[in-house]
Amino acid sequence: MYEERQYYVYILTNRRNGTLYTGMTSNLARRVFEHRSKAVPGFTKKYDLTRLVWYEVHGTLESAYQREKRIKEWKRVWKIELIEALNPEWRDLTDMLI
Repeated sequence: MYEERQYYVYILTNRRNGTLYTGMTSNLARRVFEHRSKAVPGFTKKYDLTRLVWYEVHGTLESAYQREKRIKEWKRVWKIELIEALNPEWRDLTDMLI
């Protein structure tokens, strides 16, 4: 039986209007856990980016990859507008993944 895979594009921050990180993964819960536990050195560890404030689901790797690249090129204000359109309180959405 074929199982359809999902891919996620997401934005992490350290606080409201703080530093933003855009990423992509096929397992969002695991990836957020890795960011929170500082398992992977890099940008998110350096700036303590652990709050998931926005994500969207894609049906193909290609569409997720293209969306991630597009968002990374955006101006900061556009990213903030994207977050606030769905999460005006900048709540951590991690609990919604369980």
